[in-house]
Amino acid sequence: MEAKSEWPELMGKSVEEASRQIGAEFPEITVHVVPEGSMVTMDFNEQRVRLFVQDGKVVREPRRG
Repeated sequence: MEAKSEWPELMGKSVEEASRQIGAEFPEITVHVVPEGSMVTMDFNEQRVRLFVQDGKVVREPRRG
């Protein structure tokens, strides 16, 4: 079975709730909280999920990388 790589169900959720759910499913993943519109590196890291947030809510679909 392939590991989950996207969390569309977390769109609009709070940063805390999204981080908690991803951490519960995959404790080895590092969650990075990034303000919407910020510049980020383009490297791919299977052990990273970025949460793009605005006003404390997830505004982009979280995904590994």
